[in-house]
Amino acid sequence: MNQQYEQLKVRPGEYVPQPAMDYPQDNPFARTLFPKYTKQLTIDEHYPFLDDSLRYRLDLLWGYYLVIHGLLRLKLRVQMGLRVRGREVLRRHREGLRNGAITIANHVYRLDCPCVLIAVGGRHTTRIPMFAPNFRTRDGYFMRLAGGVPIPEAEAGMSAMKKFNEAFDEFNRRGWWMHIFPEACRWDMYKPLRPFQKGAFTMSYKYGKPLLPCVITYRERRGIWRLFGPKSLPLLTITIGEPIYPDTTQPRKLEVERLRATAHEQMTAMAGITHNPWPSSWSNQ
Repeated sequence: MNQQYEQLKVRPGEYVPQPAMDYPQDNPFARTLFPKYTKQLTIDEHYPFLDDSLRYRLDLLWGYYLVIHGLLRLKLRVQMGLRVRGREVLRRHREGLRNGAITIANHVYRLDCPCVLIAVGGRHTTRIPMFAPNFRTRDGYFMRLAGGVPIPEAEAGMSAMKKFNEAFDEFNRRGWWMHIFPEACRWDMYKPLRPFQKGAFTMSYKYGKPLLPCVITYRERRGIWRLFGPKSLPLLTITIGEPIYPDTTQPRKLEVERLRATAHEQMTAMAGITHNPWPSSWSNQ
């Protein structure tokens, strides 16, 4: 049994799926998936981090509305029994979210990014910083359709990172939404909430954008749902939590840590966890 699962405690009735793999125990940011790279792609200062081309805008239109809010919505509903809770939060905080928000979520499923986009609705233009090497896999094209922007690798140099940062400055100026998985790497069907890296919270402080926590939880696959997947594959629920607003009058370092701790505590409660085995932060991340 995984050590963290032994320490995990949840509310009565909260479903905890059986571990889907032998999860790492000493490094919460360790990668568990190693996809096959199928194409060459140079991600340097010449990469279109900010792409206003007609072709890309047309790709986004059919990607958002046909693929994500059409085909994937149907797949997630039928195969994974996807339920969305908390949409009233969006209506109640419409004014505070008018200039965009940064959604954050636990990273536990291959299609968890579409789950978030479906939950908050299709009216928002969203950009998502993503692990650059994954753009060289067969999913790279679809990551772009979802609004994915590759985070330059160290070998790309500071000029590439400058272009990346300038692109997100412009996304913020346009009032677009952003999405970040603060746990960084995906651990499929993992129940405990792992430590958060500070990127999302630094970005929230920098842009003055509220954080909108979303949490994916699990339900046991029973009855008719057994026709659409094995019993070991749980059904999914995504819950939208209350926004967390940054206080930009406070020192940056202190406020970033407050945002991180507050988000982690709130999302732990949203996940039905009463004792979480991981802290909100880890090492110097």
